[in-house]
Amino acid sequence: MKTSFKFSNLCGTVYKKGNLVFTPDGNSVLSPVGNRVTVFDLMNNRTETLPFENKRDIRRIVLSPNGNLLLSIDELGQTVLVNFRKRSVLNYFNLKDKVRDIQFSPDGAYFAVGLGRNIEVWRSPGLTREFAPFELHRKFTGHYDDITHISWSPDSRFFLASSKDMTTKIFSVSKIDGFEQTTLSGHRYAVVGAWFSKDMRAIYTVSTDGAVCVRRFRPFGVEENLTFGEFPRDDEGNLMRTIWFTESRHYTMQTAKVQSAAFNPSTQLLVLGFTNGVFGIWEMPDFNKIHSLSISRKAINTVAINPSGEWLAFGSSKLGQLLVWEWQSETYVLKQQGHFYDMSCIAYSGDGQYIATGGDDAKVKVWNALTGYCFITFTEHSSAVTAVQFTKGNQVFLSASLDGTVRAYDLVRYRNFRIFTSPTPVQFTSLAVDPSGEIVCAGCQDTFEIYMWSMQTGKLLDVLSGHEGPISVLAFRADGLSLASGSWDNTVRLWDIFDRSKTVEQLTHSHEVMAIAYRPDGKEICASTLDGQIHFWDVAKAESTGSIEGRRDISGGRKANDRRTAANSSSGKSFSTLCYSADGTAVLGGGNSKYICLYDRQSGILLRKFQISMNQSLDGVQEKLNSKLMTEAGPADLIDSDGIDSDTEKHVDRSLPGVRSGDKSNRLLKPEVRARALRFSPTGRQWAAASTEGLLIYSLDDNMVFDPYELDEDVTPDTVRDLARKGDYLRALVNAFRLNENYLIREVYQSIPPLDVALLTKDFPEAYLERLLKFIASIIESSQLLEFHLRWISGLLSNHGVFVKTRSVALQPVLRTLQRGVARLHQDIGTTCDKNHYTLDYLLVQGKQQAEAEKEESGDITMQDVFASFDDNDSELAEDSEEPDSEEHEERGSGLMDVDSSEVLARA
Repeated sequence: MKTSFKFSNLCGTVYKKGNLVFTPDGNSVLSPVGNRVTVFDLMNNRTETLPFENKRDIRRIVLSPNGNLLLSIDELGQTVLVNFRKRSVLNYFNLKDKVRDIQFSPDGAYFAVGLGRNIEVWRSPGLTREFAPFELHRKFTGHYDDITHISWSPDSRFFLASSKDMTTKIFSVSKIDGFEQTTLSGHRYAVVGAWFSKDMRAIYTVSTDGAVCVRRFRPFGVEENLTFGEFPRDDEGNLMRTIWFTESRHYTMQTAKVQSAAFNPSTQLLVLGFTNGVFGIWEMPDFNKIHSLSISRKAINTVAINPSGEWLAFGSSKLGQLLVWEWQSETYVLKQQGHFYDMSCIAYSGDGQYIATGGDDAKVKVWNALTGYCFITFTEHSSAVTAVQFTKGNQVFLSASLDGTVRAYDLVRYRNFRIFTSPTPVQFTSLAVDPSGEIVCAGCQDTFEIYMWSMQTGKLLDVLSGHEGPISVLAFRADGLSLASGSWDNTVRLWDIFDRSKTVEQLTHSHEVMAIAYRPDGKEICASTLDGQIHFWDVAKAESTGSIEGRRDISGGRKANDRRTAANSSSGKSFSTLCYSADGTAVLGGGNSKYICLYDRQSGILLRKFQISMNQSLDGVQEKLNSKLMTEAGPADLIDSDGIDSDTEKHVDRSLPGVRSGDKSNRLLKPEVRARALRFSPTGRQWAAASTEGLLIYSLDDNMVFDPYELDEDVTPDTVRDLARKGDYLRALVNAFRLNENYLIREVYQSIPPLDVALLTKDFPEAYLERLLKFIASIIESSQLLEFHLRWISGLLSNHGVFVKTRSVALQPVLRTLQRGVARLHQDIGTTCDKNHYTLDYLLVQGKQQAEAEKEESGDITMQDVFASFDDNDSELAEDSEEPDSEEHEERGSGLMDVDSSEVLARA
């Protein structure tokens, strides 16, 4: 089994806090999710999490105007410089203060950073050759409170800085004759944002109370507005005195305060987000209201507008919402929301295409493993969801909850079609479904019993009792004949649910059982206990076959309130979730720790240790604590003394009527890093973890690994290409697989003529069959050679069916990946044909008429035309001689329609 798993994507968390940024083309939006950045491709319907991490939660991100450089800044000012197009980290830098705002100049030569009450302008890295990529150009002061917003003029010579001191100041990057630092006042509350108009003839400022001011630039004593940047002179050549004045003042007339704002100079649109979840669009400078809508129950923390002004992006950190709204058509382009609290359980569908997750917020979400989007959310539960499970057909999945119900959901009609309950109210903590999907079992933590229902009728079939402690986990064997249950009474019991006369096998452990998992073949079961060990049992003999001591491997970091060091602490040193790999050769384990461990089953060796997150904003990430951050009031990280994250509204306790001030001793809560559930994909090429950060997906990275197979001196890329040019495609393809270079395999594979595929599949060696199927499965969804791939798949499975059947267990992950790829392509092509059915009919008819017209003009009569005329005469004679009844006529008409539709699909 390959262990080159690499972080692939982060689902389940779409926005946490910070600002949203559109790419220069306006087709993608960048969202900070914890200490990572996720790119939502709105055109191709995909998500991608960039492969770098900040030390803490990201406060600000900014993208250069050409889309090449990305700056990601965390809470303490630690900056990561990223090549956005290549997804590679270029440099790390520390700004040494908390960043309020950061913006690139329109020409990309500078970027301005708001640090406290000061603004620093830095030269953009990459434009010139320098030893240090970050070079400070100038530092600006003058504000009396923290900076709230920075914006540049279109010519990149000036920039505006807004502050909580209710003023906006105009600065110039370099010294300009006739310009002096200018202060714009007049607001009664903190200024949220200020922007130049596109023609630089006006400045628009917005404050938190909803007041919008339009400022104009003119010479002193002259009633004529000027373009800012052109300073007039009198007849003697002296600079004239100029002033900024408030031309008009407007109000939004909202009871809530303005939380965020954005302005698009090209369309003159001003978008404001309020604390009550409402946003509004106004056209400047007349302040004409275009649109207003309530999109959330909590405050809108950030607003962004794409360059064309068509799409608006909103983020709400309280609920973790990310919305992209097209204001002209009043439709959602994107509407995503993660789990409000922790994600507690996950499950893969049988083909690995979908991932179901349950959370402590009583919601069940289904995610597309390929795109990373959530496409359905079920909210029927009233308490935390503890387990989810797919049935064999992938069309139905179930969820268990602490509200005492087990619910079955239909993924075709998107509805909850069955509810399973117990005679007395209990809290379900585990769930299992047999492979046929007919029997549903759930274990509870109240009465220590296992309830068994029928999927068809929804009736309770049996209650399995015998455990003396809460049931932590349930699992069915692959054949569905045996049910395994793990409990806090130190035992694992094996139940024969179809023959209750048999004795229940009891596997006794020395500590409480936390998790169990069956091997895919059903011959072995592993169980983790509270002392940090993983025990392996032979199911047939009920004998222990070995154990792994994982206490030291799973041991995590030190928490902020821990009195003991991480090495001496007993918390988090056990596996609370286990799963086998798809081929059963490895075991993956995780728990209340920042580590996830991958063990080899045969040797018991730790193959790899994955760290969930490097985010120091989470508790339990650091191995050692800094004693300087320990104060008399507790850890300094838990005391919220920053004005960015804590406003007066945050401390207001509204639980009782009439209360105006809350508890001033409130502390921030740092979420604890942990993995509550782990699952391997049925394809074996990825696994997922339900962690504090969200749904982490790790996939095999084959591109960077050189893994030769049966290599000798005669096999080189040049010899492989020579064989392909000579027409010896079979040897060329086999030698390419022996080198195992992906680019070379693809080059040879695509050079093979389609007509030779049938012959090559007959003689293809079976030793390389699995490798070829894996290669086709990896490229089938991204390649356009659909018919070519289908010829290879059909030929290989037809000519080597016996070999595939004998090795069905080993080839099962590959075949599932192929099935998923073919099914997705079939769905896409079917949708395209259905939407363009009449267009294809029209094009076919037009083509036939054009061909007939060309024949008539040329006057050439071919033998095919003569035979066609004979067939037409014969058909007319047959119609005259025999009069068909109405039923036969209808059948003939339907047959003609079938021929036409198949011809349309063939042409498509």
